[in-house]
Amino acid sequence: MKKSGSLTVMSLFGIGFFTSCSTDDMEPTTPDLKTPPDDNNGITATATAVTVDLDVATTLSAAGGWALVTASKVLIVNMGNDTYNALTSVCTHSQCDRNWTFSNNLFTCTCHGSRFDRQGAVVTGPATQALRTYSTSINNSVLTVTLG
Repeated sequence: MKKSGSLTVMSLFGIGFFTSCSTDDMEPTTPDLKTPPDDNNGITATATAVTVDLDVATTLSAAGGWALVTASKVLIVNMGNDTYNALTSVCTHSQCDRNWTFSNNLFTCTCHGSRFDRQGAVVTGPATQALRTYSTSINNSVLTVTLG
């Protein structure tokens, strides 16, 4: 009797009613968005910096191109006109750091659906704080992202 009552309540309200948004919930909410390219050739990560050989890293060769550097928890996007932006890949909502897509100039953390613009500002929640930005510089076709 108890089991059938629980099943009835769950079917009336839906299973989602009984779950919450937690840091253990890692299900993507928008799997149809463009996922990061696997080609990270030319990208090197250390504890203090990420360096990108722009002649080799084809993922960043065109405006709108982007890369997720999981070793350093960094998102890099080509803004166009030899300008690059680097952001932390640690979502300010639940600290997910590997589940990102980029489409229509928006980064989406697919853990819970927070969206951020190319500068890291929150566009839609549940996140309420912007992503941290890192300084970037280019020297002889090598992009350096300074961490810290």
